[in-house]
Amino acid sequence: MKKTIIGVMGPGSNAKEPDLNNAYQLGKLIAEQGWILLTGGRKAGVMDAASQGAKSANGLTLGILPGEDKTGISDAIDIAILTGIGSARNNINVLTSDVVIACGMGTGTASEIALALKAGKPVILLNDSPESYQFFNSLSPEKVIIVQSPEEAIARVMEILARQDC
Repeated sequence: MKKTIIGVMGPGSNAKEPDLNNAYQLGKLIAEQGWILLTGGRKAGVMDAASQGAKSANGLTLGILPGEDKTGISDAIDIAILTGIGSARNNINVLTSDVVIACGMGTGTASEIALALKAGKPVILLNDSPESYQFFNSLSPEKVIIVQSPEEAIARVMEILARQDC
């Protein structure tokens, strides 16, 4: 049976405290649903916080890493995919995810959102930036969902997955 993979994307070293808290909670809630968490795999920012949250609920974590070795990997990653392709791995992140949740904003996160929209993937935005809401919603209003909490994000993921199963 196919496992659902939920990608949580967000800033690394420049992540804000609310983003880290939301990411941890997202990871935990994803694991509680029995879904696989996919992140960029590094021991930094949203990637690490979401992975730690998933592990706190005994979830399975998948990290798509930019380098050719495990340097800088999160301790909470179960399966590490070493790509050796740097930021180009962002495309692998979004194409592998059934749904993408963006928690916070940075240049890498913005690229992942844009790639997800280009691929027709649903994107859930959980951040405090009205500018990013406006910009991404203008690109693909039918694929961008804006939420205010991790719990609301998970509820929206459930709705999306229910529609995909039809």
